[in-house]
Amino acid sequence: MQTTHTPNFWALLPLFVFLLSYLVVSVIAGDFYKMPITVAFVIASIVAIGISKGGQLSNRIEQFCRGAANSNIMLMVLIFILAGAFAHTAKAMGAVDATVNLAMAILPANLLAAGIFLAACFISLSVGTSVGTIVALTPVAVGIAAKTGMPVAFMVGVVVSGAMFGDNLSFISDTTIVATRTQGCKMSDKFKVNIRIALPIAIVTAIIYTIYGYGIDYQYQPKTIEWVKVIPYLVVLITAIMGVNVLLVLLTGILLSGITGIFTHSFDIWGWTTSMGTGITDMSELIIVTLLAGGVLEMIRFNGGIDWIIVKLTSRIHSSKGAEGSIAALVGFANLCTANNTIALIMSGPIAKDIADKYKVDPRKSASLLDIFSCCVQGIIPYGAQLLIASGLGQVSPIHIMQYLYYPYLLGIGGILAIISVIRDDTVQ
Repeated sequence: MQTTHTPNFWALLPLFVFLLSYLVVSVIAGDFYKMPITVAFVIASIVAIGISKGGQLSNRIEQFCRGAANSNIMLMVLIFILAGAFAHTAKAMGAVDATVNLAMAILPANLLAAGIFLAACFISLSVGTSVGTIVALTPVAVGIAAKTGMPVAFMVGVVVSGAMFGDNLSFISDTTIVATRTQGCKMSDKFKVNIRIALPIAIVTAIIYTIYGYGIDYQYQPKTIEWVKVIPYLVVLITAIMGVNVLLVLLTGILLSGITGIFTHSFDIWGWTTSMGTGITDMSELIIVTLLAGGVLEMIRFNGGIDWIIVKLTSRIHSSKGAEGSIAALVGFANLCTANNTIALIMSGPIAKDIADKYKVDPRKSASLLDIFSCCVQGIIPYGAQLLIASGLGQVSPIHIMQYLYYPYLLGIGGILAIISVIRDDTVQ
């Protein structure tokens, strides 16, 4: 089978087919549930296999399957399975309601959204992973939405926004590590450049969520907080902040929720197993979408779609500002085609380094731009892990969540302003 990747615009056709069949059709229909995302990806998968240059049909299907079975894809599937089991078990046991009552007892109603956003920022910055943050906080955010009347999609968007803050800035985030290593700069130096862009954006986002909260006409009636039922969530948050592997965090949460549920007579052993089974089943659509997306995106890569983007973006650079814009567009398009910001950085990082060296772009600036635009795109694509798992836990369309993702959108705008700004980065020492 062919292993080289000649630049080929038509390799991007499956991506356009997906966007057309899912986003455009949904907009025309005026209902984002008319076209299931699974069906859109099946259509895109058929097109991807049909136009592939991989030889016989059996070879093309095998290539598609290799993409679907990629280790990163399978890790996401495992996370979805355990997240579904944990979320449903915790809900059945009463952990979500207890944690929501605790949050509402601490924060006034008009600060709940901003409070959840700041909590997500802190956790993701500590954990270094947006997915882990979303898994931990989305059930609480959904519970708050149910009790305050705020849209579920809004509260889920708050969590995703905060999660992307830490994904972009954390010293232990995969994106930070890859961005700095490929550009040859220290993480601390990249952080100093990055924080000047991201922190003002986070403050503006928190203000927006606070203003939104002032429209809530809700008086909280204090309830007895069942502390024993809060323990599983506290343990999950603490272990996540400590940097424990996300799979171990979820397994711990499942065990603690099950034991607590039996101890408090919320369910028996069979109720526990039924809750886990229901939670896993609820994640089936996300698992299907993840596998199909992995296959489609691998076919795009294999057939030269990403290589075509690279050639086009690097052929018209004439200045350092143009180089910075090309670096931003390069990683953004790569992320759009891979739905994984770490993989997008691994693919585009070395090319960005060559561009930065040739046009005298500060390595700290190029690393910052790579991380910013990879996280910006990753945080808003409806087929990325973040929105998929958030929509699954919140039982809401990823498209509905997208309208409330203020931080990723503003981060992208901030990144563009940083490119066109005349402020020099050598002021950062």
